[in-house]
Amino acid sequence: MAVKYPAIGIRPTIDGRRRGVRESLELQTMGMAQRVADFLQENLRYPDGSPVECVIADSTIGGVSEASAARSKFSGANVGVSITVTPCWCYGSETMDMDAAIPHAVWGFNGTERPGAVYLAAVLSAYAQKGIPAFGIYGEDVQDSGSEEIPADVQAKLLRFAKSALAAAIMKSHSYLSMGSVSMGIAGSIVNDQFFQEYLGMRNEYIDMSEFVRRFEEEIYDPEEFARALKWTKENCQIGPDNNPARLQVSEEEKEKQWETCVKMALIGRDLMIGNPVLAELGFEEEAQGHNAIAAGFQGQRQWTDHFPNGDFMETILNSSFDWNGKRAPYILATENDSLNGVTMLFNYLLTNTAQIFADVRTYWSPAAVKRVTGYELEGAAANGLLHLINSGSAALDGTGQQSLEGKPAIKPFWDITDEEVAASLKETFFRPASQEYFRGGGFSTDYLTKGGMPVTMARLNLVKGLGPVLQLVEGYTAELPGEVHRQLDERTDPTWPTTWFAPILTGTGSFKSVYDVMNNWGANHGAISYGHIGADLITLASILRIPVSMHNVDESQIFRPRVWSLFGTDSLEDADYRACRNFGPLYH
Repeated sequence: MAVKYPAIGIRPTIDGRRRGVRESLELQTMGMAQRVADFLQENLRYPDGSPVECVIADSTIGGVSEASAARSKFSGANVGVSITVTPCWCYGSETMDMDAAIPHAVWGFNGTERPGAVYLAAVLSAYAQKGIPAFGIYGEDVQDSGSEEIPADVQAKLLRFAKSALAAAIMKSHSYLSMGSVSMGIAGSIVNDQFFQEYLGMRNEYIDMSEFVRRFEEEIYDPEEFARALKWTKENCQIGPDNNPARLQVSEEEKEKQWETCVKMALIGRDLMIGNPVLAELGFEEEAQGHNAIAAGFQGQRQWTDHFPNGDFMETILNSSFDWNGKRAPYILATENDSLNGVTMLFNYLLTNTAQIFADVRTYWSPAAVKRVTGYELEGAAANGLLHLINSGSAALDGTGQQSLEGKPAIKPFWDITDEEVAASLKETFFRPASQEYFRGGGFSTDYLTKGGMPVTMARLNLVKGLGPVLQLVEGYTAELPGEVHRQLDERTDPTWPTTWFAPILTGTGSFKSVYDVMNNWGANHGAISYGHIGADLITLASILRIPVSMHNVDESQIFRPRVWSLFGTDSLEDADYRACRNFGPLYH
């Protein structure tokens, strides 16, 4: 059954005065709405690769009756985002969209013939007064009244708002599935249902990890798919060297059994998230439903991993853009049930439609320390130092960087990935027998090295008592080290895990005076790493959800928040952000 994604509602508002004024503006106003719809449909896609849907009001909106009619149409069309456009003056509070539970933006045409900018200011004032934050879009340059162009600066704001607003709308009414409970005392795995409900509009679902055992024993999975998946895994997943001391190594026969368990875990984890109609055919109608989960987390350590193979393969393959069924959208699955890192991965994913790297923010390597240990002097993007991003193997295979855009390493939406890129990602990955000291039940950890030169953004959501959720992010680049240098640094930790060398962009101020400051101000042990410099989009999304941003290195000119944020102060945007978020409270409270 196809997912019904939320649509973008386009509202063409108009001067309601008849006998000449409104009539002269009808074609221009409706044309403006159609051009915005066409632009968004051509440039944005849903997670399944289909173009976004835009729904235009049946008529221009000159007063409250037509505003109400548009709202009724939008309610029946699953509209989750509202964009109002106008080239002229309109009656502000009479024509505005009053739905406080969805994100709003208004584009007021910058032309001298009619006062579109006056309406923009008036209606944004009304939104502020009524406590419904709205984004204002106003082109920098004056256009002629007959212009059918959407200026570049307006395009950028339309895309930034629409991407972020759709991310918020898509999350709403889905679930976060907690597979198990708290992992090793990691606070992010203490799942906070109030946060999910009030800030994201999501519900929480929970299963005990024993549900995996039940499904193993009662064979609650598609046996045909299991056979196909196991065959694909054996043919495509390279087994890497066993790093365990001889006394802890298990037999080849035992490894074969572990592989079967790991593949079953991947099938079961996915089925628990989204369901599987084949299970109903096998007599398991309840299990076939799944938990409507758009993201999930697997506790694993330690109650599971002390006895069963770890979840690394399940997490890696589900987070990737391909498996035995071919290329497909990633499933967002956090290791150690770190729900806050899972949510950050979800933010990144919905903004980019690309697979995510889940990693420990493990070590800061200063240039001096690298030189002392290896004799190598860091250079290029890495000249100021590096962060070693490495985890027990749950990073998406896309994180190898074996995909490319314009000849450079990249991570792409699944519909743009080639078969050759899938093969290259698998070729550059080893599945190594898990460290028996960490994982007594065995399993296979993903081991790869991310290619250098990719623009990436690392982000993390944190919860603070008395404050609530706070987002932090840092843009930078993946870095490449000479092979021997990487080996020496990597072998100081667990070399069976995937490594991403990350060089943050420094600004010389705040948390970005040095790479050490970035590491020292990071709020938790995990980070979610996304391809692309998406910090500005994350800031916009955070403002929609009323989550303040405590740390970022995005240029101020790229920051786009609701217009009312400026009424909380313009000298320090970070301070104003905190005040505005606290004032308006979470989106769904």
